[in-house]
Amino acid sequence: MVVLNKIYTRTGDAGQTALSNGDRVAKHSLRVRAYGTVDETNATLGLARLQATGEMDAALARIQNDLFDLGADLSRPDMASDADAGYPVLRIVESQVTRLETEIDAMNANLEPLRSFVLPGGSALSAALHLCRTVARRAEREATDLAAHEDANPLAVKYLNRLSDWFFVASRVANDNGTKDVLWVPGANR
Repeated sequence: MVVLNKIYTRTGDAGQTALSNGDRVAKHSLRVRAYGTVDETNATLGLARLQATGEMDAALARIQNDLFDLGADLSRPDMASDADAGYPVLRIVESQVTRLETEIDAMNANLEPLRSFVLPGGSALSAALHLCRTVARRAEREATDLAAHEDANPLAVKYLNRLSDWFFVASRVANDNGTKDVLWVPGANR
């Protein structure tokens, strides 16, 4: 359980922060940028949830929890030492990726195939989910950069890749199953 009695600690005043294994790194390190952008994705998702109801809201709540799992995963380097941690290390697992894929397939089954790119908009929820999608894509870029230079869970990267797809399909669902999608018209304003 996490207990936060004091919010400011002054330990980061010189531009460093602690990872979940206790190592101190620069706040601009690849790892901190990756899990920081995951946190930003979660914040945009919180805004999207203000527009969501029912099963969509429940699905977004599950994803918000997964994003905290993902942040915990990315904040701990050296996967080889997980067994020696002295506590259960939280890592993204295949079933979390599979759940996203299953939900994408279920949502997509009710949508007409696209014949144009979709512009963010239509409904407030759809626009918010597009924002979530773009921030999740940035988190994926940060995570792949991290994975190219340091130890990172490949399932964390895979989760982020599926997540942005999930947000895209969910944005179409939020637009009355795609009937209110705003379609791109190439060269419309020339």
